[in-house]
Formats: sequence, structure tokens, C-alpha cells
Amino acid sequence: MKQTVGIISATPAEGMPEEGEELGPESDIRLAEVAPAQHGLRLDKALVEFVPEFSRSYLQQLQDAGLVQVNGQVVSKASHKVRAGDQLRLELRPTPQSQAFKPEPVPFQIAYEDEYLLVVNKAAGLVVHPAPGNWSGTLLNGLLHHHPDFLQVPRAGIVHRLDKDTSGLMVVARQREVMDRLVQAIAARSVSRQYLALAHGGWSGPAQRSVDVPIGRDPRNRLRMGVVDLAYQAGKTARTDIALLGASAQASFVRCTLHTGRTHQIRVHMAHIGHPLVADVLYGGSPAFGMQRQALHATRLAFAHPVSGAPLVFEAPPPEDLTLALQQCGLRYNLAQA
Repeated sequence: MKQTVGIISATPAEGMPEEGEELGPESDIRLAEVAPAQHGLRLDKALVEFVPEFSRSYLQQLQDAGLVQVNGQVVSKASHKVRAGDQLRLELRPTPQSQAFKPEPVPFQIAYEDEYLLVVNKAAGLVVHPAPGNWSGTLLNGLLHHHPDFLQVPRAGIVHRLDKDTSGLMVVARQREVMDRLVQAIAARSVSRQYLALAHGGWSGPAQRSVDVPIGRDPRNRLRMGVVDLAYQAGKTARTDIALLGASAQASFVRCTLHTGRTHQIRVHMAHIGHPLVADVLYGGSPAFGMQRQALHATRLAFAHPVSGAPLVFEAPPPEDLTLALQQCGLRYNLAQA
């Protein structure tokens, strides 16, 4: 069954708070005295014992925000040693991270939806999951707002991600059992994921090639991934099949099929073979042909329905910015070819 893409705007779900609706008290002051048995403990460990219902990560956020005092003095250092008789003051306040998993009316495109799952056609620029720098306005927030089912599933049912500036198709589960089956299917490599990419330079090498080299964290730049030697560096095996769809003197248009799902896999592998993606400045590309984000689009997603077993195939043509970039290169997108 092949599906086309439609558009929705997330609207308030029944029973969910509207934007700006009061969600609870803004803060709660807790006071305590360090007991003799706690003498010499690190402050972060003492706080966990003091309010065990909260995570150490959340309590560290409160320390970083200056909301923890010892004997009337703000202490932000987790390793600070407390003494018996110290007076602790803790102000429990919502932090960006603690409020991240909340419904928000974030619009997104839908390719398919039933009672078990949803397939999203993600726009470039939309962050999938809350993280530092993007605690709100993410796809996850939009999913929670779209339907209450997603409140009952870890990570709102997100089983795989796309980078912020990568557009295209991804599947989301509406039930925990469905999520588990989808995760297993991805691990078993029975979910087919294909991408379209525009890379710098006229094509070199065979029109069909497989890049099978491991990927790990770049030791010189923790924001990057890179090809690694597993004998000397931590990493995981990674394989990408690449097919040339068209080329000019300036750029090459390719289809990439994932066999593994490593972080930045296509971007790393394309840079490794000497063809960094257009506008992918992290891996050696540069803005060109009007593209201001990495020229990568998840165009095709195919898998067996985790409940019915029926084959599902979804296709999303490249968005306008990538289509215009192809035209500037003298190339074009052909659905039958891709």
C-alpha cells in the first residue's frame, strides 16, 4: 500500500492543557538539616536522599540555576561536602528539561495514520526530540498535543530520528507494544529507509557502490562523528548503499539506502568518499545552489505493519529547497528513477 503525504496542524487534544494554562505551582521550598549519618556526603547525593522522588539530573539543574542553598549560601558545585547540622534550602522549580515533555501545538505533516502508528513527513528545521538548546517546539511536543495516545508511550513513540535539518519520512508508534515491534524491526534491518542527497563535485567511482566502514565519535570534535578503526577506537559497523541518479560538473545527486542507523551515517559516509553533502558545513560541505541546510531528504520508508503484517510503502518527494537546488545544477528529481 503506497501512501501520499497530507498536512495537519496539531490542535488541542481533549483533556490536555491549552497553551499557557496553569500546570501546577511555580515553585516549592523544601528545608532540611543534614543528619550526622550524612556528614561528609557530596551535596548531590545528600539532595537525592533529601528528595528521592526527583532525579539527580533534575536536582543538578536546580543547582545550576542557583536554587540550592547551604547555610544561606548558594552552592552550585555537586561535589561540595555537607556537614552534620548544615541547613539545606531547596527550591523546586520547573526547569526547561523538566517541562520538555509537554504538549505544544507544533504543526507537522502526516503521510499515514491509524490506531497503531503514524508516519510523519518531517520538515527541515523541525527538531525531533527535546535536547539542550531545543527544550520545546519539537516534533515530540507536537505529537503529545496531537493525540493523548502518545503520552502513554516512551519518547512519544519515536523509534528513530532525523537530524534537525534533514527532511522526510519517519515512523512513530501510538502503543508501547507497537513501539517495541518497530524497534525490533529496525534492529533486524527489515525496515527499508532510502534518502535523496545532493553532494558536492562531479561523481567519481562506480554509479553503484556500498560504503561499509565503521562510525564513531570524532576524538577531535565531540560534535562530529567520523570513520574509525575499531581496533583502536570505539564505534559501530555502518553500511550505506549509494546509487548515482544524476551528476553535473558541480554536484552529484544520489540515492542512499541505509542498512544500519548510525548517527550522521549518510553525511559521514558521503564525506568519506569525497562527496560531502551540499551545505553540510559540519562534514566539509558549504552552502550552494540556494541550500542553507544539508541537502538530505528521507524519501522512502517501507516496512510490514507491526500488527496486521500488511506491507506499507511511503514516498515523499524532495521539498522545494532541494528541488530548486537540483534545477540550479541542471539535474532533476524523477520518482521512477529514485
